[in-house]
Amino acid sequence: MEFEIWNLTTFILAGKIFLNQSEFCLTFGTYSYPLFGMNKIKSKLDTILSQARRDAKLSAKDITFLLNLSDSEQIDVVFKTAADLRRRYFDDKIFFYGFLNISTYCRNNCRFCFYRRSNPKSRRYRKELPEIVSAAAGMAGSGIHLIDLTMAEDPALFNGDGAGYDRLVALVDSVRQTTGLPIMVSPGVIPAGVLCRLAQAGADWYACYQETHRRRLFARLRPGQDFDLRLQAKHKARSHGLLIEEGLLCGVGETAVDLADSIEVMRHLDADQVRVMRFVPQPGTPMAKTAPSNSYREMLIMAVLRLVFPNRLIPASLDVDGLKGLKQRLEAGANVITSIVPPGSGLAGVARHSLDIEDGRRTMAAVRKVLKDSGLRPAAEDAYRSWIDDRHRAIGAGRLKRKVACGSV
Repeated sequence: MEFEIWNLTTFILAGKIFLNQSEFCLTFGTYSYPLFGMNKIKSKLDTILSQARRDAKLSAKDITFLLNLSDSEQIDVVFKTAADLRRRYFDDKIFFYGFLNISTYCRNNCRFCFYRRSNPKSRRYRKELPEIVSAAAGMAGSGIHLIDLTMAEDPALFNGDGAGYDRLVALVDSVRQTTGLPIMVSPGVIPAGVLCRLAQAGADWYACYQETHRRRLFARLRPGQDFDLRLQAKHKARSHGLLIEEGLLCGVGETAVDLADSIEVMRHLDADQVRVMRFVPQPGTPMAKTAPSNSYREMLIMAVLRLVFPNRLIPASLDVDGLKGLKQRLEAGANVITSIVPPGSGLAGVARHSLDIEDGRRTMAAVRKVLKDSGLRPAAEDAYRSWIDDRHRAIGAGRLKRKVACGSV
């Protein structure tokens, strides 16, 4: 092992160090520095990528190794492998999600979120059913594959008489009847009976991001929320025939080991769609002055997700870097473009609530050119439906689950 004693001494003086004997790297904070030659790194990388190409399961140590890569040429090889795997399972076809943020009121006080309950700078609104259905119908004609009904955990949804749940179920039913498109809902942690009713009304997906699967970090990011309850909600949704999207937030103090642990949990959950989004500092929040992480980190995590979940859906969101960041996310193996928002609708994003919306850069027309430049093309509508049906069969859930009586809420 060769390294400079002066550099090692600097690390010791600057703070705690940890020597990971199994990986032969020096870990300092959230960064790791290899203590063996580049040839050994390349050899190990080649072995891991060869396993991924054969659809062999990557271990937690393999995932951690990939997430600790810092050499741009090595990371580019990971990107290429991820893109190759996407092409193997999805050819050159990309799916599109129309994004309707229907309520920005929230009962939670997440430290990273612009719509946290106590943020006086947050823009608040609740869209009514006719307005939502009209916007969904407009997007349906543009070539999108799914309507994403996203929302904060609006207190009006969780009132004691259940009227909020009734309105949500009616909304899902109306959007499904009007557009005929698959629907994703993200209402937060709700009763299992409501999840069943949403599935019966026509919802296909339940999105409920854990952000991290390290309890201590979860408690810091989502104060006052129950880690286990949130995780269990996804298992309950699956039992009612809903497909599951799980998501990670990076750049909030996590380590490569933390991320690998999250990916392991996502694998255990058998998530159907997996995503990562980079933290964006939000005005009026406790993390407003936290420095944002490098976008390259987000892309590496996305590529690793593709290696671990080669046949799943991985979104490239327009909500973080807008249209300018789309190409690199596609190069990292993403096969879904999310957060397509029509201008003039008064709808907001999440990570960047106004980015690229009113100038029409988050529309189907805008993203088609990026697709063409990337050698990709929009998938046919029936291709997405076929993927959903194949996935239901693979997990043994199927649409028959929707016919099961939901019982009382």
